[in-house]
Amino acid sequence: MEAEEWMNNPAMKSIDPAKLELIRMAASKTSGKTGKELAPVMLALITSANKQGIQFTPDEVTLILEILKQGKSKEEQEQIDRTVQMTSSIFKRHRQ
Repeated sequence: MEAEEWMNNPAMKSIDPAKLELIRMAASKTSGKTGKELAPVMLALITSANKQGIQFTPDEVTLILEILKQGKSKEEQEQIDRTVQMTSSIFKRHRQ
C-alpha cells in the first residue's frame, strides 16, 4: 500500500502526530516485506514508542495492523495475525 493511501484513512486523522511519525517510519520499513518479516519492525516501533513515553492504544495497534495487511495475500495476512498474537503474549509476560 502506498503511504499516501493509508495516510488518507479517516481513522489516521485522530492519531497523535508523534505516533503518526512512528507509524510512517514503520510503514516505510515494511514496504514489500512478508508477514514474517514484519515482526521485528513492529517490535522496533513499539520499543521506540515506549522509549519516547508513547503508548499505542489497542485500537491504534489494530488500525496499524489493518494498514500493514492491505495488499498482502491471505497467507501473509494470517502470518501477520499469528506474529501479532505471539508478540502480544511476549509483551504481556514482560509487563507482569
